Amino acid sequence: MDPISITAASGMRARMESLDMLANNLANSSTGGYKTDREFFGLYISQDAQEADEGGFVGSPDQLPVIEKQYTDYSQGVIHPTDNPLDFAISGRGFFAVNGPSGPLYTRNGSFKLTAAGLLVTSDGLPVRNKGGGTIQTRSTSSLEVTADGTVMQDDQALGQLEVVNFDEPKQLNKQGLNYFHQVDPSLVPEASDAQVYQGKLEGSNVGSAESSVRLISVLRQFEMLSKAINIGSDMDKQALQEVARVSS
Repeated sequence: MDPISITAASGMRARMESLDMLANNLANSSTGGYKTDREFFGLYISQDAQEADEGGFVGSPDQLPVIEKQYTDYSQGVIHPTDNPLDFAISGRGFFAVNGPSGPLYTRNGSFKLTAAGLLVTSDGLPVRNKGGGTIQTRSTSSLEVTADGTVMQDDQALGQLEVVNFDEPKQLNKQGLNYFHQVDPSLVPEASDAQVYQGKLEGSNVGSAESSVRLISVLRQFEMLSKAINIGSDMDKQALQEVARVSS
């Protein structure tokens, strides 16, 4: 395969990954607490090229453009009122801790609800963690009141405190599902967060819909240009073969 086609094919693969990421961001632009993903482009350099320590050129099999990694933008979304006493938003750095199927999970989506048994859970049924690892169980049908430090009150009695934690390094977290994060290294202990908890409010997604839409169109156009480049490279190869056949005859 000629260098033009090699470079174009590698670029198309990178753009396909970008399209998947951008489409997922746009699909979750209205998901509470969702954190947008972004890409970081790099240059693949083969082991042979590294050992030879030669310059080479982009487009050779030794050097190809790739998405080196995706990373999550943890910047805070806009907090808006809902007047639902079971909606909570975090202002500042931190995550609500919940009990997942195989260990603690973390989320910025504070859209909670009560089960028939009075247990505070997420919108998809995961128990919200009390500070210290337990759960929060209501004792009556009275409404809940939550203070800025996450203390849950009912009938003037404390039921517990929402476990809000923070992580020094974002790379300690990986996304799980649409709106949860899990620790890469379970042995690390997250630190308590000093963020404020607001009741009756939710944090929106930090996806910039306009920015993502413009970026999506740009990546689609790049994909089309790279596809045309492959066709041009294929036509050049065919023409070269025809010229060789003509000369040999």
